[in-house]
Amino acid sequence: MAKPSVVTPRPRLDSLFEEPQGETFTRNGVTLYLGDASRLYHEWPSPVVIVSDGAYGLGLFPGDPPTPEGLVSWYRPHVEAWSERATAETTLWFWNTELGWATVHPLLSECGWRYVRCHVWDKGITHVAGNSNTERLRQFPCVTEVCVQYVKEPLVDGLTLKDWLRREWVRTGLPFSLTNKACGVRNAATRKYFTKDHLWYFPPPEMFERIVAFANTRGKASGRPYFSFDGQGVPTAAEWARMRAKFHCKLGITNVWREPPVDGAERLKDGTKSLHLNQKPLKLMDVLIQASSDEGDVVWEPFGGLCTAALAAHKLHRRCMAAEVDEEFYRLAVRRLHCA
Repeated sequence: MAKPSVVTPRPRLDSLFEEPQGETFTRNGVTLYLGDASRLYHEWPSPVVIVSDGAYGLGLFPGDPPTPEGLVSWYRPHVEAWSERATAETTLWFWNTELGWATVHPLLSECGWRYVRCHVWDKGITHVAGNSNTERLRQFPCVTEVCVQYVKEPLVDGLTLKDWLRREWVRTGLPFSLTNKACGVRNAATRKYFTKDHLWYFPPPEMFERIVAFANTRGKASGRPYFSFDGQGVPTAAEWARMRAKFHCKLGITNVWREPPVDGAERLKDGTKSLHLNQKPLKLMDVLIQASSDEGDVVWEPFGGLCTAALAAHKLHRRCMAAEVDEEFYRLAVRRLHCA
């Protein structure tokens, strides 16, 4: 007869280690800060990923505007700092309600963030469990949040990459038909990489290298170097690859994420009371960070809460800087990271 398996009791978070002193805690390249992220951005290394899960305009915590109308002023110092410190490789994942995101979108666009896709977290019917008074609320129960993907639009000489590529080829004096010859294709280069319309494609690094070599060999000598960022040398394929955000799409993942609210051992509780009302699933943070970064890259989590993105970054071997203004949440996040 097989012996019954032994289940080791899950230790209480507050019994795992001695309370850290000070306002920072670091483990394996992940650092948690007690304080306002807007005062820390200038100290942090530039991010490859920013996971924003801040104010929703629902009055859920001290400082959260009671309505979405207050979100633009709440987010402005953060968005401006993100824009200043981000690079062309940076992806922003912006969590909010549908209306909260729609309210902040013009600010993000104004600051140079380009919308990519809206993702819907479907928490499922168990999120409401029949407890919504629809007769009084006069609306269907809400079981969703959105997480919207943005990338930082890179500019060269004040031009988007699309316009800069076209300008540089025009300077060569060569006809656009020769871009196909440069790339070794029949018509794809002219149609994709040098088009004026919305169907523009970012040239793969190997194609960019061919275009640059062809232009600087065949183009007017007086205008060389062509496709130079600084007017001196020309970018390598690797440097060109860093001119757009990283993205790795795993098979089977779409823009609708059907994942129940956090429960069980992952949910931090004091008895039966949840310690954070909007704790995000670690699984979803894993998806975001894996999709938009590589090992060793820097992740920012400016509104940490329980710092789930920082915990995911730790598990995925990324570096991370996370900040939280609430001392109780900060201490809980430190304990989570310590136990990971």
